[in-house]
Amino acid sequence: MSSRTQQALGPRIAVAAFDGWNDAGEAASQAVQALRDEYPSVEIASVDPEAYFDYQYTRPFVRTAADGSRVIDWPEAALHRPIGPDGFWTLRGAEPARAWKGFTGEIIDAMLAEDVTGFVTIGAMMSDVPHTRPISVHASSDNELLRNQLEIDRSRYDGPTGILGVLTDAAESAGIPTLSLWASVPHYVAGATPSPKATLALLEKLGEVSGREISMGSLPTEAATWEATVDAAAADDEEMTEYIHQLEETRDAWDSPEASGDAIAQAFERYLRGDGNGKGPRR
Repeated sequence: MSSRTQQALGPRIAVAAFDGWNDAGEAASQAVQALRDEYPSVEIASVDPEAYFDYQYTRPFVRTAADGSRVIDWPEAALHRPIGPDGFWTLRGAEPARAWKGFTGEIIDAMLAEDVTGFVTIGAMMSDVPHTRPISVHASSDNELLRNQLEIDRSRYDGPTGILGVLTDAAESAGIPTLSLWASVPHYVAGATPSPKATLALLEKLGEVSGREISMGSLPTEAATWEATVDAAAADDEEMTEYIHQLEETRDAWDSPEASGDAIAQAFERYLRGDGNGKGPRR
C-alpha cells in the first residue's frame, strides 16, 4: 500500500455495493463478490430483513439445494470481516425499501465497532458509452483530505439519491473518510447480461485508490469474451453497428488531450437526475 493512500483511507477499508439501480450489469455487486472470493471473510453483522425490505419489491428467491431440498433465500444486507490481514471489509445486499435512517445507523455502528478507517462505495450506471472502449470509472469524495491526496473531485450532483449516497453521508458524519466509484456501463447491454468488463474496471480503480494489489482472477478473460460476444451480436445489426460507431467517436473526443475532465462527471450527474435518454433512476 502506498503511504499516500494509507494515510488517506487507512488500513481497514470497507467496500459496499447494492443490487438494483446502483448496479447496472451487476458490475458493482460482482466486484464485491470477487473481493469476498479473493479474501476469505466471515459475516459479522446483518440487518433484520423484516424491518427494511418490502418483499413485493425485493422478493425472496427459491432454489434447490445440493441435497434436493427447497430453500428460500431472503433479501439481506450483510457486512463481512476479512479473515486475513490484507482483505477488505465488504458490505453487500439489496437496497432497503424503508427505514433508511435505521438501516444506515446499524451499518455505520457495525463499521465503527470494527474500527473501519476508510469506506468506498461502488456502483455502476447505464450510460451512452461504447463497449469497445475502456470502461470509465468516476471517483468522487466529499472528504477534502481524500480529494487532495488522491487527486479526485467532489460530486456536484444535486437530486434524488440511493442508499449508497445516504451511507456515504452518514459515514463522513461519523468520521470515516469516504469516496465513491461509479462505472459507466453501455446501456444497450447493461440490462441483458453481467458486465465483467465493468467489474474489472471497478476493481482496478479500487486497487488504485486503496494502494493494494487486487488479484483479478479470470476477470480479464471473461471481459474479453464478453466484448467479443457483444461484437458478434452487433455485427448482425447494421443500425446497432452504426450507433456503436457514433458512441466510439464521442468517447474518443472525450479522451482527446483537448477534452475537459468534466465530461464523465457531467454524464454521471445527468444519469442520477434521469436526464437525457431516460435510463436514469429518477426515484
